[in-house]
Amino acid sequence: MPAPERIPPRGVTAADPGAAELLARGELTVRGRIRDASNAALFCTVAHDGREADCVYKPVAGERPLWDFPDGTLAAREVAAYEVSEATGWGLVPPTVLRDGPYGEGMCQLWIEVSPEPELLALVDGEEPEPGWKAIGFAEVGEGRTALLVHADDERLRRLAVLDAVINNADRKGGHLLPTADGRLYGIDHGVTFNAEDKLRTLLWGWAGEPLTAEAVGVLKGLRDALDGDLGERLGPLITPAELDATRARVAALLASGLHPEPGGDWPAIPWPPV
Repeated sequence: MPAPERIPPRGVTAADPGAAELLARGELTVRGRIRDASNAALFCTVAHDGREADCVYKPVAGERPLWDFPDGTLAAREVAAYEVSEATGWGLVPPTVLRDGPYGEGMCQLWIEVSPEPELLALVDGEEPEPGWKAIGFAEVGEGRTALLVHADDERLRRLAVLDAVINNADRKGGHLLPTADGRLYGIDHGVTFNAEDKLRTLLWGWAGEPLTAEAVGVLKGLRDALDGDLGERLGPLITPAELDATRARVAALLASGLHPEPGGDWPAIPWPPV
């Protein structure tokens, strides 16, 4: 739903090298609440040194307890996902920082203005997807009918599928995909990531079992080295040592197989609701 009391951003985009500093140092002003979020999510403006931008602030105090993630850790996981995204060089997650705010420490992420573009997800008749689409699975659409759920065979989605496999994203829904006017695609809502157990749950299964691209292999090799260096140090305060080791293991497994992962069967493969 549209954020309340919308104030247009002043030239600050996710590609702006100063965006993270603005989020970290700026004064947060709450403008309203994003009511369809599962945890407390506040639409804010952040201002510093003559610059202003819209952002989302998720205070730790507003996180709902989960049985399979330690309490009060979702905000830090969102920041960890941003750090890994930046290390890939793909820039798939909007600038995200951990900071104090009006309701205590929380995650602060740059607001992304979505631009209408051709569908990334669709329900279609038939047993196989049309060219340019990848099959996810069949879905009930009422009155005893089923339709094939598909996603676009899109390079941006494929990169995001690799990132999700690395961070063990347990909740990649269609509503978490944000295309922009400049042709970029961002993923948001990464609070349930980095669990030490396999919990990959996503709509982006279209490449399951297919060879990774040469680009992805190169990125994964870079991540392998970075996780043993600066990236690992940045993730240390954000996730547990066991989760950091599991992240390294997932990168190693992807490189060893050379394939996109397939659903494991011990965990629901597709989030609900999917959008």
